[in-house]
Amino acid sequence: MPRTLATVEHAVHLLELFDADHTEWNLSSLSRHVGKPTSTVHEQLTTLCESGLLTRAGRGRYRLGWRLLKLASALYGSLPWYAPAHAAMERLARRTHLLAFLCVLDGSRVLCVARSVQGRDGPPVAGELDFELPAHATASGKLLLALAGRPLPSPAVAFTDRTVTTAAGWSTESTRIRQSAHAVTANEWASGTGSLAVPVRGEDGVVLAALGISLPTPGCVKVTRCCAHSTTPPMK
Repeated sequence: MPRTLATVEHAVHLLELFDADHTEWNLSSLSRHVGKPTSTVHEQLTTLCESGLLTRAGRGRYRLGWRLLKLASALYGSLPWYAPAHAAMERLARRTHLLAFLCVLDGSRVLCVARSVQGRDGPPVAGELDFELPAHATASGKLLLALAGRPLPSPAVAFTDRTVTTAAGWSTESTRIRQSAHAVTANEWASGTGSLAVPVRGEDGVVLAALGISLPTPGCVKVTRCCAHSTTPPMK
């Protein structure tokens, strides 16, 4: 791999380590986590700080930089559908008192780009803070894969004994999803967690994202009956 490309990939990997659970990192912890010498990691962190993507939060400590807000604003501004979809997600969270979210298909990855816990009432569920979701074990992932006509990811990890891991099983599941225009999971990513997702479509009918909720599995059937056949308005 060319040195320049490897350097960029390492920098991106460092940025991805900052999340809701790790809003700050220190140099030694990052070095241990990525398995690289502190001198190498320090050089990468210095470059990221100089670019404004990271900022120093104290002696040897780092957090995300303000420049990321500019990039985020530019991203959201390029997606006219995002604001109305986000508003729909917030309404869904308030009405169901459950964790609601928006997911997109990025190549072969399913990314959770927004979450809302407004009015949340209930125990935690799997994946509350994850950015990348298992495509074959979550309702949003299965919905986006099925509507895009994608095959089962390989390898398809069996998180539980309910996870779809075979081509035959996925063929049946994806056909059902395309026919019903929604996806449901129960105990497929983690025991005790279920999810439901419907598509967010553009005016031309193209699937832009998945709007979903995550909930403890005992309430999955009840919520499915209430929400599965609702449709999201076209996003301009």
